[in-house]
Amino acid sequence: MGEFLFLASVFLLAAVIAVPIAARLGLGSVLGYLLAGVAIGPGLGLVADTTDLQHFAEFGVVMMLFLIGLELDPRALWDMRHRLIGLGGLQVIITMLAVMVGAIYLGFVWQTALAIGMIFALSSTAIVLQTLSEKGLMQTSGGRSTFSVLLTQDIAVIPMLIILPLLAVPTGPSLNPDGSISRTALEHLDDAHGHSMSLIEGLPGWGVTLVTLGAVALIIVGGVYGARPLFRFIHAAHLREMYTALALLIVIGIAFLMTAVGLSPALGTFLAGVVLANSEFRHELESDIEPFKGLLLGLFFITVGAGIDFSLFFSEPISILGLALGIMFLKGVILYGLGRAFKLRGRDQWLFTLGLAQAGEFGFVLISFSLQQSILPGYIADRLLLIVALSMLITPLAFIFYEYLSKRMKDADGDIKHDTIDEQGTVIIAGIGRFGQIVNRLVQSVGAKTVVIDNNLQTIQLMRKFGYQGFFGDPLRPDLLHAAGIDTARVLMVALDDPIAAERLVTYARRLRPDIHIVARSRDRTHTYRLYQAGANDIVRELFDSSLRAGRYVLENIGLSEYEAAEAEKLFYHHDRYTVRELAELWDPNIPSAQNEAYIARAKELEKELEASLLSALESSNNDAA
Repeated sequence: MGEFLFLASVFLLAAVIAVPIAARLGLGSVLGYLLAGVAIGPGLGLVADTTDLQHFAEFGVVMMLFLIGLELDPRALWDMRHRLIGLGGLQVIITMLAVMVGAIYLGFVWQTALAIGMIFALSSTAIVLQTLSEKGLMQTSGGRSTFSVLLTQDIAVIPMLIILPLLAVPTGPSLNPDGSISRTALEHLDDAHGHSMSLIEGLPGWGVTLVTLGAVALIIVGGVYGARPLFRFIHAAHLREMYTALALLIVIGIAFLMTAVGLSPALGTFLAGVVLANSEFRHELESDIEPFKGLLLGLFFITVGAGIDFSLFFSEPISILGLALGIMFLKGVILYGLGRAFKLRGRDQWLFTLGLAQAGEFGFVLISFSLQQSILPGYIADRLLLIVALSMLITPLAFIFYEYLSKRMKDADGDIKHDTIDEQGTVIIAGIGRFGQIVNRLVQSVGAKTVVIDNNLQTIQLMRKFGYQGFFGDPLRPDLLHAAGIDTARVLMVALDDPIAAERLVTYARRLRPDIHIVARSRDRTHTYRLYQAGANDIVRELFDSSLRAGRYVLENIGLSEYEAAEAEKLFYHHDRYTVRELAELWDPNIPSAQNEAYIARAKELEKELEASLLSALESSNNDAA
């Protein structure tokens, strides 16, 4: 018990120190976890053996794929079929064959070379999806293509595990060239003494197939027909912790079932997530699993870092690092070519290439399985494990390099020239997203002439399909603003998504035209203050009006009449505008609002004034009604 508590304390302490530092430096949480593992393992020697802990930590990957499955439904998978089969399938096959050829060239027999090809055809689902989510890249074209390939790779693990036993080499796989037993082989000898709970051990091939299909069918049928009555049964207990227990039972139970039939636990839970994606319990499951997923994923990354055998690395640093970089380069070339073939360009192309160039956590599984099946010699397995771990350690650096590239390159549409603006209008609208579209339609509905500029080509093209004129270009470019009529326009509507760009545009327009009326969209109150200081006349917080209307509906349904609710809404609106102007005078960008004493004091005064005004208005309304 004491040893367990010590290890738990060490892992948690390493995480809470390393991860925030890495995040502040812009390195991402994954690299922070990996470096924490390196520090407590090879660095300080606080953790000697992470094998058992890594099996536990792999549940983070299992839970992550379950949550991904919950976000999809079968129709979404069907829509992705071209990328899954085409892009993902080609990546796995081409990479596997290319690595196999390289391994044969290095002197391996074809069976061992094929196994090595399978190992390096896979990428790290855990690291890549975590990083894509953190950096908000999942919804980009490159992010979606990356996810498709990762999903294909996870599915490909099944046939790989089926094929590997057929590749057994009749040699002593666990011996080093000097005759000693390798570290990895020793670990698996210890595992072999454990109790096996396989449901397929000793079965003929057709029996294994039937049991496997039965397990998959059980997951699908159970998800479709068993989830609803099970959740109703748990709901009857009215105990919040029972929902968490049920969510964990679903994930752990399916992982065990998949392991017992020789399949990937992560794939099984992903399938269960897809089956439950349309269930009314989806959000409940997500909220229950999410905290465990994050913690266990972090634990998984720490164990990867702690498990790196630096003694082996320092004995052959050039060859091992060279092989790790060589594998990543080879995969990168293949990924780049496939990205071009599937019409990925610019940042999406580089995100796809750099994001998938590493080996992955399922590589550990295949290496272990290949060693058990006498396909890999033990000393080769040791080196392959180290190469896989090093490539995963390098991956966060590849994402940092991607960010460096993306800041210095054009998007996929960068080769397309900006439109020549040959019209001028009374109103110039910069930015035509959801916010700007409504403004544009309203202004045009009364016959006023607008000139719309946006640097998103897809948005402009979509507008044109619906009969609205717009120009593709950067609204911050002075030449485009002059062409649009900034010198004679009466109103500039700044509806840009980027708060910094919006502030820059307001500053420039005010300096250029002191008399123009500027209406600006703001992200929040702090952004509102900045826009006021930049020179905007009217500022609309993007969620303020909709929140105000929602509040009026609440008032109407707690006893106020429609008139009283409308008056309260009107009074709140005018007081808030007055409040923002008052506080903008006291707001200082160099002092956090929570430390600005004058700002806080005035905010409290204004809040009391609002409460008094609302109470007075309601009392007056009641007296009039009486």
